[in-house]
Amino acid sequence: MRIERLDVSVYTIPTDGPEQDGTYDWDSTTVVLVEPVAEGGLRGLGYSYADTATATLVRDHLAGVVRGRDVQDVGGSWHAMVRSIRNLGRPGISSMAIAAVDTALWDLKARALDLPLFKLLGPYRDAIPLYGSGGFTSYTEARLVEQLAGWVAQGIPRVKMKIGRAPAADVARVRAVRRAIGDAAELFVDANGAYNEKQALRQAARFAESGVTWFEEPVSSDHLDRLRFIREHTPGIDVAAGEYGYDRFYFRRMLEAGAVDVIQADMTRCAGVTGWLQAAAIAHAFAVPLSSHCAPELHAQVACAAPEFRHAEYFYDHVRIAHLLFDGVPEPVDGCLHPDPSRPGFGLDLKRADAKRWLKEG
Repeated sequence: MRIERLDVSVYTIPTDGPEQDGTYDWDSTTVVLVEPVAEGGLRGLGYSYADTATATLVRDHLAGVVRGRDVQDVGGSWHAMVRSIRNLGRPGISSMAIAAVDTALWDLKARALDLPLFKLLGPYRDAIPLYGSGGFTSYTEARLVEQLAGWVAQGIPRVKMKIGRAPAADVARVRAVRRAIGDAAELFVDANGAYNEKQALRQAARFAESGVTWFEEPVSSDHLDRLRFIREHTPGIDVAAGEYGYDRFYFRRMLEAGAVDVIQADMTRCAGVTGWLQAAAIAHAFAVPLSSHCAPELHAQVACAAPEFRHAEYFYDHVRIAHLLFDGVPEPVDGCLHPDPSRPGFGLDLKRADAKRWLKEG
Protein backbone atom coordinates (compact mmCIF):
# COMPACT_ATOMS: atom_id res chain seq x y z
CA MET A 1 0.00 0.00 0.00
CA ARG A 2 1.52 3.32 -1.08
CA ILE A 3 0.91 6.96 -0.26
CA GLU A 4 -1.04 8.71 -3.01
CA ARG A 5 -1.12 12.27 -1.66
CA LEU A 6 -1.00 14.52 1.37
CA ASP A 7 -3.99 16.73 2.16
CA VAL A 8 -2.94 19.79 4.16
CA SER A 9 -5.18 22.23 6.03
CA VAL A 10 -4.64 25.06 8.51
CA TYR A 11 -6.87 26.02 11.43
CA THR A 12 -6.47 29.10 13.63
CA ILE A 13 -8.35 29.04 16.93
CA PRO A 14 -8.55 32.15 19.14
CA THR A 15 -7.75 31.75 22.82
CA ASP A 16 -10.58 32.30 25.27
CA GLY A 17 -8.79 35.39 26.56
CA PRO A 18 -5.41 37.17 26.24
CA GLU A 19 -2.54 34.89 27.27
CA GLN A 20 1.08 35.51 28.13
CA ASP A 21 4.02 33.93 29.88
CA GLY A 22 7.35 35.35 30.98
CA THR A 23 8.52 36.25 27.47
CA TYR A 24 5.64 35.90 24.99
CA ASP A 25 2.06 37.06 24.30
CA TRP A 26 -0.55 35.33 22.12
CA ASP A 27 -4.26 35.41 21.36
CA SER A 28 -4.63 32.42 19.01
CA THR A 29 -3.07 29.08 18.12
CA THR A 30 -2.56 27.69 14.62
CA VAL A 31 -2.79 23.98 13.83
CA VAL A 32 -1.24 22.63 10.63
CA LEU A 33 -3.01 19.36 9.88
CA VAL A 34 -1.72 16.71 7.47
CA GLU A 35 -3.78 13.79 6.17
CA PRO A 36 -1.89 11.25 4.08
CA VAL A 37 -4.17 9.27 1.77
CA ALA A 38 -3.11 5.78 0.74
CA GLU A 39 -4.20 3.56 -2.13
CA GLY A 40 -7.72 2.40 -1.43
CA GLY A 41 -8.59 5.63 0.41
CA LEU A 42 -7.22 4.87 3.89
CA ARG A 43 -6.45 8.18 5.57
CA GLY A 44 -4.13 9.11 8.44
CA LEU A 45 -4.05 12.23 10.60
CA GLY A 46 -1.25 14.24 12.14
CA TYR A 47 -0.48 17.85 12.97
CA SER A 48 1.81 20.40 14.48
CA TYR A 49 1.06 23.53 16.48
CA ALA A 50 2.94 25.75 14.07
CA ASP A 51 2.59 28.55 11.52
CA THR A 52 0.97 28.67 8.09
CA ALA A 53 4.47 28.69 6.59
CA THR A 54 4.77 25.12 7.87
CA ALA A 55 1.81 24.11 5.73
CA THR A 56 3.42 25.71 2.68
CA LEU A 57 6.58 23.68 3.20
CA VAL A 58 4.57 20.48 3.51
CA ARG A 59 2.56 21.16 0.36
CA ASP A 60 5.36 22.48 -1.81
CA HIS A 61 8.20 20.26 -0.68
CA LEU A 62 7.59 17.35 1.67
CA ALA A 63 4.49 16.01 -0.11
CA GLY A 64 6.61 15.19 -3.14
CA VAL A 65 9.21 13.48 -0.97
CA VAL A 66 6.80 10.95 0.57
CA ARG A 67 4.37 10.49 -2.32
CA GLY A 68 4.58 6.94 -3.69
CA ARG A 69 6.38 5.53 -0.65
CA ASP A 70 5.22 2.43 1.21
CA VAL A 71 2.81 3.21 4.05
CA GLN A 72 4.76 0.87 6.35
CA ASP A 73 8.13 2.53 5.63
CA VAL A 74 7.73 5.47 8.01
CA GLY A 75 11.41 5.47 8.94
CA GLY A 76 12.42 5.67 5.29
CA SER A 77 10.02 8.56 4.71
CA TRP A 78 11.38 10.38 7.77
CA HIS A 79 15.00 10.06 6.65
CA ALA A 80 14.07 11.19 3.13
CA MET A 81 12.35 14.30 4.52
CA VAL A 82 15.31 15.15 6.75
CA ARG A 83 17.72 14.83 3.82
CA SER A 84 15.46 16.95 1.64
CA ILE A 85 15.53 19.99 3.94
CA ARG A 86 19.32 20.10 4.33
CA ASN A 87 19.64 23.48 2.64
CA LEU A 88 16.55 24.91 4.33
CA GLY A 89 17.80 24.47 7.90
CA ARG A 90 16.78 21.80 10.38
CA PRO A 91 15.46 23.83 13.36
CA GLY A 92 12.13 25.64 13.33
CA ILE A 93 9.66 25.39 10.48
CA SER A 94 11.40 22.50 8.72
CA SER A 95 11.29 20.24 11.77
CA MET A 96 7.71 21.23 12.59
CA ALA A 97 6.68 20.43 9.01
CA ILE A 98 8.39 17.04 9.23
CA ALA A 99 6.68 16.56 12.60
CA ALA A 100 3.22 17.03 11.10
CA VAL A 101 3.92 14.60 8.25
CA ASP A 102 5.73 11.99 10.35
CA THR A 103 2.96 12.02 12.97
CA ALA A 104 0.39 11.51 10.22
CA LEU A 105 2.39 8.68 8.63
CA TRP A 106 2.65 6.83 11.95
CA ASP A 107 -1.09 7.27 12.38
CA LEU A 108 -1.68 5.90 8.88
CA LYS A 109 0.61 2.91 9.47
CA ALA A 110 -1.14 2.04 12.73
CA ARG A 111 -4.56 2.38 11.11
CA ALA A 112 -3.45 0.09 8.27
CA LEU A 113 -2.53 -2.51 10.91
CA ASP A 114 -5.69 -1.74 12.96
CA LEU A 115 -3.58 -1.04 16.04
CA PRO A 116 -3.47 1.86 18.49
CA LEU A 117 -0.11 3.54 18.08
CA PHE A 118 1.07 2.81 21.61
CA LYS A 119 0.60 -0.93 20.98
CA LEU A 120 2.46 -0.70 17.68
CA LEU A 121 5.40 1.06 19.34
CA GLY A 122 5.75 -1.48 22.14
CA PRO A 123 4.58 0.11 25.39
CA TYR A 124 6.30 0.16 28.75
CA ARG A 125 3.02 1.32 30.30
CA ASP A 126 -0.63 1.75 29.36
CA ALA A 127 -1.12 5.24 30.83
CA ILE A 128 0.92 8.37 31.44
CA PRO A 129 0.93 10.66 34.50
CA LEU A 130 -0.09 14.30 33.94
CA TYR A 131 0.52 17.74 35.31
CA GLY A 132 -2.00 20.50 34.72
CA SER A 133 -0.40 23.44 32.91
CA GLY A 134 -1.60 26.98 32.32
CA GLY A 135 -1.63 29.62 35.01
CA PHE A 136 -0.66 32.35 32.56
CA THR A 137 0.90 35.60 33.76
CA SER A 138 -2.00 37.46 32.15
CA TYR A 139 -4.43 35.82 34.60
CA THR A 140 -5.70 37.59 37.66
CA GLU A 141 -4.78 35.88 40.90
CA ALA A 142 -8.39 34.70 41.21
CA ARG A 143 -8.35 33.08 37.77
CA LEU A 144 -4.92 31.59 38.42
CA VAL A 145 -5.88 29.81 41.63
CA GLU A 146 -9.25 28.73 40.23
CA GLN A 147 -7.62 26.99 37.27
CA LEU A 148 -4.83 25.21 39.16
CA ALA A 149 -6.99 24.22 42.11
CA GLY A 150 -9.53 22.91 39.60
CA TRP A 151 -7.02 20.44 38.18
CA VAL A 152 -6.12 19.21 41.64
CA ALA A 153 -9.82 18.75 42.41
CA GLN A 154 -10.09 16.64 39.22
CA GLY A 155 -7.40 14.31 40.54
CA ILE A 156 -4.33 15.70 38.76
CA PRO A 157 -1.78 15.80 41.61
CA ARG A 158 0.69 18.27 40.09
CA VAL A 159 0.18 21.68 38.45
CA LYS A 160 2.31 24.34 36.74
CA MET A 161 2.01 28.12 36.56
CA LYS A 162 3.77 30.76 34.45
CA ILE A 163 6.08 33.31 36.06
CA GLY A 164 8.64 35.89 34.97
CA ARG A 165 6.57 38.71 33.50
CA ALA A 166 6.50 40.63 36.81
CA PRO A 167 9.18 39.07 39.04
CA ALA A 168 8.22 41.21 42.03
CA ALA A 169 4.74 39.65 42.03
CA ASP A 170 5.77 36.06 41.35
CA VAL A 171 6.42 34.98 44.93
CA ALA A 172 3.01 36.19 46.14
CA ARG A 173 1.26 34.45 43.25
CA VAL A 174 3.09 31.21 43.98
CA ARG A 175 2.07 31.44 47.64
CA ALA A 176 -1.55 32.04 46.66
CA VAL A 177 -1.56 28.93 44.48
CA ARG A 178 -0.01 26.83 47.24
CA ARG A 179 -2.74 27.89 49.63
CA ALA A 180 -5.39 27.03 47.05
CA ILE A 181 -4.08 23.58 46.07
CA GLY A 182 -3.08 22.40 49.55
CA ASP A 183 0.12 20.77 50.70
CA ALA A 184 -0.24 17.38 48.98
CA ALA A 185 -0.18 18.55 45.35
CA GLU A 186 3.11 19.26 43.58
CA LEU A 187 3.63 22.83 42.37
CA PHE A 188 5.73 23.65 39.28
CA VAL A 189 6.80 27.05 37.91
CA ASP A 190 7.89 28.02 34.39
CA ALA A 191 9.78 31.26 33.70
CA ASN A 192 10.20 30.68 29.94
CA GLY A 193 13.74 32.03 30.25
CA ALA A 194 12.65 35.40 31.64
CA TYR A 195 15.07 35.60 34.58
CA ASN A 196 18.82 36.15 34.73
CA GLU A 197 20.95 33.90 36.94
CA LYS A 198 20.84 36.02 40.10
CA GLN A 199 17.09 36.58 39.80
CA ALA A 200 16.53 32.86 39.28
CA LEU A 201 18.55 31.89 42.35
CA ARG A 202 16.80 34.44 44.55
CA GLN A 203 13.39 33.39 43.32
CA ALA A 204 14.16 29.67 43.65
CA ALA A 205 14.93 30.10 47.34
CA ARG A 206 11.60 31.86 47.86
CA PHE A 207 9.68 29.35 45.76
CA ALA A 208 11.16 26.52 47.81
CA GLU A 209 9.38 27.95 50.86
CA SER A 210 6.11 27.20 49.04
CA GLY A 211 7.18 23.67 48.19
CA VAL A 212 7.93 24.26 44.49
CA THR A 213 9.64 21.15 43.09
CA TRP A 214 10.06 22.04 39.39
CA PHE A 215 11.64 25.16 37.89
CA GLU A 216 11.31 25.22 34.12
CA GLU A 217 13.60 27.44 32.07
CA PRO A 218 14.68 29.62 34.98
CA VAL A 219 17.06 31.20 32.46
CA SER A 220 17.18 30.90 28.68
CA SER A 221 17.78 27.37 27.44
CA ASP A 222 20.16 28.90 24.88
CA HIS A 223 22.74 29.13 27.69
CA LEU A 224 23.42 25.61 28.90
CA ASP A 225 26.19 26.68 31.27
CA ARG A 226 23.77 29.04 33.04
CA LEU A 227 21.10 26.38 33.25
CA ARG A 228 23.64 24.00 34.78
CA PHE A 229 24.67 26.68 37.29
CA ILE A 230 21.06 27.14 38.43
CA ARG A 231 20.59 23.38 38.62
CA GLU A 232 23.70 22.96 40.77
CA HIS A 233 22.59 25.68 43.18
CA THR A 234 18.90 24.80 43.65
CA PRO A 235 18.87 21.54 45.65
CA GLY A 236 15.43 20.09 46.06
CA ILE A 237 14.03 21.71 42.91
CA ASP A 238 14.27 20.00 39.52
CA VAL A 239 15.46 22.24 36.70
CA ALA A 240 13.80 21.36 33.38
CA ALA A 241 14.13 22.51 29.76
CA GLY A 242 14.16 21.14 26.22
CA GLU A 243 10.88 22.21 24.63
CA TYR A 244 12.75 24.09 21.89
CA GLY A 245 14.67 21.01 20.77
CA TYR A 246 14.26 20.28 17.06
CA ASP A 247 16.66 17.35 16.65
CA ARG A 248 18.43 14.66 18.65
CA PHE A 249 21.69 16.61 18.72
CA TYR A 250 20.05 19.37 20.75
CA PHE A 251 18.95 16.91 23.43
CA ARG A 252 22.35 15.24 23.51
CA ARG A 253 24.12 18.58 23.98
CA MET A 254 21.77 19.55 26.80
CA LEU A 255 22.37 16.29 28.64
CA GLU A 256 26.12 16.28 28.02
CA ALA A 257 26.22 19.74 29.59
CA GLY A 258 24.45 18.46 32.73
CA ALA A 259 22.05 21.36 32.31
CA VAL A 260 18.80 19.76 33.50
CA ASP A 261 17.37 17.29 35.98
CA VAL A 262 14.49 16.51 33.61
CA ILE A 263 14.57 16.98 29.84
CA GLN A 264 11.50 17.96 27.85
CA ALA A 265 10.65 17.09 24.26
CA ASP A 266 7.75 18.14 22.03
CA MET A 267 6.91 15.83 19.13
CA THR A 268 5.19 18.69 17.23
CA ARG A 269 8.61 20.40 17.10
CA CYS A 270 11.27 17.69 17.18
CA ALA A 271 10.29 16.03 13.89
CA GLY A 272 7.37 13.94 15.00
CA VAL A 273 7.03 10.50 16.55
CA THR A 274 10.35 9.42 15.05
CA GLY A 275 12.24 12.43 16.39
CA TRP A 276 10.56 12.20 19.79
CA LEU A 277 11.50 8.55 20.19
CA GLN A 278 15.10 9.50 19.40
CA ALA A 279 14.97 12.06 22.22
CA ALA A 280 13.52 9.38 24.50
CA ALA A 281 16.37 7.02 23.63
CA ILE A 282 18.94 9.71 24.44
CA ALA A 283 17.26 10.43 27.78
CA HIS A 284 17.35 6.70 28.50
CA ALA A 285 21.04 6.52 27.63
CA PHE A 286 21.81 9.34 30.07
CA ALA A 287 19.39 7.94 32.69
CA VAL A 288 17.62 11.32 32.83
CA PRO A 289 13.81 11.51 33.13
CA LEU A 290 11.86 12.75 30.11
CA SER A 291 8.72 14.89 30.22
CA SER A 292 6.58 15.70 27.18
CA HIS A 293 5.82 19.31 26.29
CA CYS A 294 2.23 20.26 25.35
CA ALA A 295 -0.01 18.30 22.92
CA PRO A 296 -1.04 15.69 25.53
CA GLU A 297 -3.53 14.10 23.14
CA LEU A 298 -0.57 13.08 20.93
CA HIS A 299 2.01 12.32 23.60
CA ALA A 300 -0.43 9.99 25.37
CA GLN A 301 0.45 7.38 22.74
CA VAL A 302 4.20 7.79 22.22
CA ALA A 303 5.08 8.38 25.88
CA CYS A 304 3.83 4.91 26.74
CA ALA A 305 6.85 3.66 24.76
CA ALA A 306 9.47 5.83 26.54
CA PRO A 307 11.44 4.02 29.26
CA GLU A 308 12.48 7.10 31.29
CA PHE A 309 9.16 8.92 31.04
CA ARG A 310 8.03 10.96 34.06
CA HIS A 311 4.91 12.90 33.07
CA ALA A 312 3.06 14.79 30.32
CA GLU A 313 2.07 18.44 30.21
CA TYR A 314 -1.71 18.71 30.21
CA PHE A 315 -1.60 22.13 28.59
CA TYR A 316 -4.79 24.18 28.84
CA ASP A 317 -4.72 25.65 25.30
CA HIS A 318 -4.02 22.37 23.53
CA VAL A 319 -6.58 20.41 25.53
CA ARG A 320 -9.20 23.00 24.64
CA ILE A 321 -8.25 22.96 20.95
CA ALA A 322 -8.14 19.17 20.76
CA HIS A 323 -11.71 18.94 22.04
CA LEU A 324 -12.86 21.55 19.52
CA LEU A 325 -11.26 19.78 16.53
CA PHE A 326 -11.22 16.06 17.27
CA ASP A 327 -13.26 13.12 18.43
CA GLY A 328 -11.46 10.54 20.56
CA VAL A 329 -9.51 12.93 22.82
CA PRO A 330 -8.63 11.04 26.01
CA GLU A 331 -9.81 12.38 29.36
CA PRO A 332 -7.77 12.26 32.59
CA VAL A 333 -8.51 9.41 34.97
CA ASP A 334 -6.82 9.51 38.38
CA GLY A 335 -4.28 12.01 37.10
CA CYS A 336 -3.33 9.96 34.03
CA LEU A 337 -4.18 9.70 30.35
CA HIS A 338 -5.01 6.22 29.07
CA PRO A 339 -4.79 5.73 25.29
CA ASP A 340 -7.90 3.97 24.04
CA PRO A 341 -6.86 0.44 22.96
CA SER A 342 -9.98 0.15 20.79
CA ARG A 343 -9.11 3.09 18.49
CA PRO A 344 -6.36 2.65 15.85
CA GLY A 345 -3.53 5.14 15.36
CA PHE A 346 -3.65 8.13 17.66
CA GLY A 347 -7.35 7.46 18.15
CA LEU A 348 -8.32 10.91 16.87
CA ASP A 349 -10.80 11.82 14.13
CA LEU A 350 -11.27 15.32 12.75
CA LYS A 351 -14.71 16.82 13.39
CA ARG A 352 -14.87 18.23 9.89
CA ALA A 353 -18.12 20.13 10.16
CA ASP A 354 -17.09 21.76 13.44
CA ALA A 355 -13.53 22.46 12.30
CA LYS A 356 -14.67 24.49 9.26
CA ARG A 357 -15.36 27.38 11.61
CA TRP A 358 -11.61 27.86 12.14
CA LEU A 359 -10.37 26.82 8.69
CA LYS A 360 -7.78 29.22 7.33
CA GLU A 361 -6.31 27.21 4.45
CA GLY A 362 -7.10 23.91 2.82
